[in-house]
Amino acid sequence: MNPLRMKRKTDPNREAKAAGEVEETSSLRDHVMALRKVIIISLAAIGVGFLISFYFIIDPLMKWITVPIEARGITVIYTAVSEALTTKLKVALVTAVVIAFPVIIWQVWRFIKPALYPQEQRSFRMFFFFALLLFLGGIVFCYASVFFLAIDFFVVSGKDLATPLLSLDKYVSFLFGFLVPFGIAFMLPVFIYITTRIGLTTPEMLASKRKYVILAIFVLAAILTPPDVVSQVMLGVPMILLYELGILVAKMVKKKERE
Repeated sequence: MNPLRMKRKTDPNREAKAAGEVEETSSLRDHVMALRKVIIISLAAIGVGFLISFYFIIDPLMKWITVPIEARGITVIYTAVSEALTTKLKVALVTAVVIAFPVIIWQVWRFIKPALYPQEQRSFRMFFFFALLLFLGGIVFCYASVFFLAIDFFVVSGKDLATPLLSLDKYVSFLFGFLVPFGIAFMLPVFIYITTRIGLTTPEMLASKRKYVILAIFVLAAILTPPDVVSQVMLGVPMILLYELGILVAKMVKKKERE
């Protein structure tokens, strides 16, 4: 009998190693296929949402977007042949992502759920819920209050210089560029929760840096809002309250860790 063949048959370590490599390769392939499925379903959901938004709700949506301008007697124009269409496509795409968002989150949740313990699954659901709530709250707050003040400020500041005729594409870009930072800024407690969980911040450190954070918040408010006190206060005060909420969240995280 061939001695090499006999050795291959009687080497359990080598067989176990080979089986482990096969299992690892199979597991990696399964993960890649599952991720591929998540991406395909998410893109399909965005595609369906795009068709719905572009063919059924884009016109009333564009009218709703231009309300702050038209209410002030400003004419919205487009300066390029394709500008109106490309702007509608941009708005329809953003709307499609919003429509498909529940499907996307559900697919991501199904992908990562097997890797989480039951307690981690509950924490992730609560984390996602509050993050989404704060983000939407920031956008609603901005559109309902600060954005109108910003429009009034810019219109009044240029009133004696020229007649305002706003480009549709630039106005929509300004709107999205104004709303999204507010939504992200309102997620401050979520960021504090993450940094506390991974050990970068502590409740004591956050409390000791409070005066510097308040100064930074008002500097940020001065950058994001028109240079008037009312707009800066309307952004600064909620941010300070959210920072205090973040300190409470950090205390709760550390309390659970000690328990």
